[in-house]
Amino acid sequence: ERIVDYDPATDVILMTAYYSTESAVEAIQKGACDYLNKPLSIERLQERVGRLVADARTRQKADALDGELLAAHCFQGMIGRSPLMHEVFARVRRIAPHFRTALITGQTGTGKELVARALHDLSPVAKGPFLVCNCAAIAESLVESELFGYVRGAFTGANQDTMGVFEHAQGGTLLLDEIGEMPLSIQAKLLRAVQQQEVQRLGSPIARKVNVRIVAATNRNLRSSVTAKEFREDLFYRLSMVEIKLPSLAERKEDLPLLLRHFVKHFAGQYGKPVAGLTSRAEMVLNRHPWPGNVRELENVIGYAAMMTHTSKIDVHDLPELVVSGKPAAAPEDAHPMVCIEEIQRLHARRVLERVGGDKVMAAQILRVSRATLYRLLAEKAG
Repeated sequence: ERIVDYDPATDVILMTAYYSTESAVEAIQKGACDYLNKPLSIERLQERVGRLVADARTRQKADALDGELLAAHCFQGMIGRSPLMHEVFARVRRIAPHFRTALITGQTGTGKELVARALHDLSPVAKGPFLVCNCAAIAESLVESELFGYVRGAFTGANQDTMGVFEHAQGGTLLLDEIGEMPLSIQAKLLRAVQQQEVQRLGSPIARKVNVRIVAATNRNLRSSVTAKEFREDLFYRLSMVEIKLPSLAERKEDLPLLLRHFVKHFAGQYGKPVAGLTSRAEMVLNRHPWPGNVRELENVIGYAAMMTHTSKIDVHDLPELVVSGKPAAAPEDAHPMVCIEEIQRLHARRVLERVGGDKVMAAQILRVSRATLYRLLAEKAG
């Protein structure tokens, strides 16, 4: 346990004269890669060590190729080498120069905004504005004024003429995120804006021409919403002339290694820590996770793990409990549901100190803070 905790990348082979199934399982769970019995078979040991060395060399070669692989399989900020993602990339390339409206569908966390941004960046209006309007985040009473703007006196508090997002996106692209949450009462006016390329500010009789490309995104099945009379059929067909469906991460598991390398590199740079990758044990845990939150969940997991690790390799104990066990970690009885950043820093400092056996000098070096700062963190009480 101490070896694995000190350097998670080390492969440990345990040898014992007292074999039991329970002790073998415990050894593997605690990080051993193999468990040998006495009398020791030199041939078996040589064979096992030879395989470990070969695996290590393979990993070294893969690490050396990381940059080339990421560059080769990166498209407009999206990472993927699976056939499903290559099809998405190809559709974006074909659509971007010509689209006026497009619909992007897929589960939460699959990267719909990245695809919308790619459509904009590869379009003839790439130098124009790219605006995002989250339809689910606007109160129903404010949707019309947010989209189309209003004139002075249109309602209480309207002290001046104000443009909506359609006019702000003039000459560019507007992403209507979570379009499935758009109130029915506004959908007819949205249809006119999309179809006629003109908007009418709230309280004004004048229609204003706009030149805006529209990308709508949703995690809902809009066809089912149309059947249920929750979404206008004419608006759906207007928006879905071109549809791009994003696969879930579970449907493109072959992209996981590249995504892991990408996020490890990203957070190592963001945190200023020498995190070079993951141990094989950590990769196995991540490979069996179902990823219901898709790429966004993966990004959050690696961000957390890169923050928690104190070595160059992210190991299993650095990962969130939910990912390791499949169950959320039990919260302490006195835990507050919202934890401030100072409390996270304090808990992390204590965890690092425990791992280095109470050595405050080493803990301060790992955390890259002064000993005075470390003492202050340890002295603070939870809020």
